[in-house]
Amino acid sequence: MPKSEERSAKYRLKHWMVDWTETILVAFFLALVIRAFFLQVFWIPSSSMVPTLNINDRVVVNKIAPFFRDPRRFEVIVFRLHATRWAPKRDLIKRVIGLPGETLEVKQGVVNINGQPLEELHTMNHDYCNYGPVRIPDDSYFVMGDNRPASADSRYFGFLPRNDLIGPALFKIWPISQFSLVR
Repeated sequence: MPKSEERSAKYRLKHWMVDWTETILVAFFLALVIRAFFLQVFWIPSSSMVPTLNINDRVVVNKIAPFFRDPRRFEVIVFRLHATRWAPKRDLIKRVIGLPGETLEVKQGVVNINGQPLEELHTMNHDYCNYGPVRIPDDSYFVMGDNRPASADSRYFGFLPRNDLIGPALFKIWPISQFSLVR
């Protein structure tokens, strides 16, 4: 092989390696930025949101939404539950039921907001518990799981401060055969 062809082959190999290394580093950096500030995938570890979400499902969460708008009633959100004496800090997923300033009461499993029954159209497993009445503090929310008999939610750990929100769940991405919007 002549020297000019040998140099050309080495140059192409070196150029190819630099291009791929640069591409991989940029992709890695972008993935870190997107995960840290915009979107993040969360794993569902429990049955508290069955039938909406099952154990081992994966959801994509919009982490920038809480900076621009308040959570909406019935929206499925991910939030940080701070460590207590009985449990470590962890991220949970529940449905927003009560909004700041409202009075919430559960009678025989029916949620009442400001004395009026709340019409819940999402799929869920009902229970027949009683809770409250309680007034939801400003800048806090009342969240409940869709699997009401098996959900440790605001009835258990109290109100969810707005500062602990991570964001609303957008898509269910795993299992891939069940890819859908989270509703």
